[in-house]
Amino acid sequence: MLGFVLYRVQQEPELRSPVLVTGIEGWVDAGAVGSGTAMHIGQQAEVLVTFDIDQLLDYRSRRPILDVVDGAMKEMTWPELAIRWVRAPERDVLVLTGPEPDLRWHEFGDAIAELAGRFRFEASVCVGAIQAAVPHTRPTPVLATASRPGLLSDDSTIPAGLLRVPAAAINVVELRMGELGIPSVGFWGQVPHYAGGPYYAGMLAVLERVSQHLGTSFPAGELEERARTQRQELDEAVAASPEAVEYLTRLEEIADQAGVPSGESIAAEVERFLREASEGGGSSPLPGS
Repeated sequence: MLGFVLYRVQQEPELRSPVLVTGIEGWVDAGAVGSGTAMHIGQQAEVLVTFDIDQLLDYRSRRPILDVVDGAMKEMTWPELAIRWVRAPERDVLVLTGPEPDLRWHEFGDAIAELAGRFRFEASVCVGAIQAAVPHTRPTPVLATASRPGLLSDDSTIPAGLLRVPAAAINVVELRMGELGIPSVGFWGQVPHYAGGPYYAGMLAVLERVSQHLGTSFPAGELEERARTQRQELDEAVAASPEAVEYLTRLEEIADQAGVPSGESIAAEVERFLREASEGGGSSPLPGS
């Protein structure tokens, strides 16, 4: 049993139709859309399960934060990977948030499967995002995945054909839930590749899809105001450069004509992101900005 090795259960309440929502930092979290959405849902929630970070993270790639006050080392803040318990009106929602594990993905998947049995998960929703050539002036496109047909609404956008890209630890969660027969879906926003930092419009779009799918209302709260402010900032940045205006216009034309993206086109976007990240570019700014 993994319970005393990889995670610790802090409390074990009676749950009503519990579902797991997973959004973790790292790969497949462009614009912090997945982790930001999950943290928004789980804010002010009680901790249910904590994971042993020492076994899952490489601290050399994701270092703890050290506070030094007047020359004295005062405090070390460690990353936390945890499941929090949200008492929604319709059901209980368990939210898995924190940094993506660097190590022990097989054991991490086994731990999630063990917890699914222990807490009797009825469904699973994974959330994240990828960078794409989409304009910020259009609604955020949201791609969907599902462990079996019939789980998604008819208007869901499902990638066509074969999609072969580098995997993330969150994909382990969705796969393991499906293997256990637990209805499992994923909602993946497409974030403008030129938008740096958290992308709040993407969080709103994914939050709406999660709410619709689970039949549970999650208030948008401060995300709406942050999205409006960010939209204004991006509009102003584009307007300052004729080249950027031309580029954005082209993206809008492509978006207005686009249908369901193929696996090949999505894979090409992921490969472009990987190439730019390896060159130190991260997300690309608008031309001329």
